[in-house]
Amino acid sequence: MSKQNFAFTKENYVWLGVGIVLLVIGYLLMSGGGSDNPNEFHADQLFSARRITLAPITVVAGYGTILYAILKKP
Repeated sequence: MSKQNFAFTKENYVWLGVGIVLLVIGYLLMSGGGSDNPNEFHADQLFSARRITLAPITVVAGYGTILYAILKKP
């Protein structure tokens, strides 16, 4: 019986998991800032540095990590 070579190794799956965790954290950082009352607008919550700077950087880092996990040779 021949040994099967899988496309991903354990290390690839670890990197993939890290990337998915970064994506989830980034999207959670981006969420919120809404108001229950449609007549109120809180610009300081909606346009905070966390939502327009930190969260997108985290999401891009997550996608980059996932791309690395996919392209890394076993």
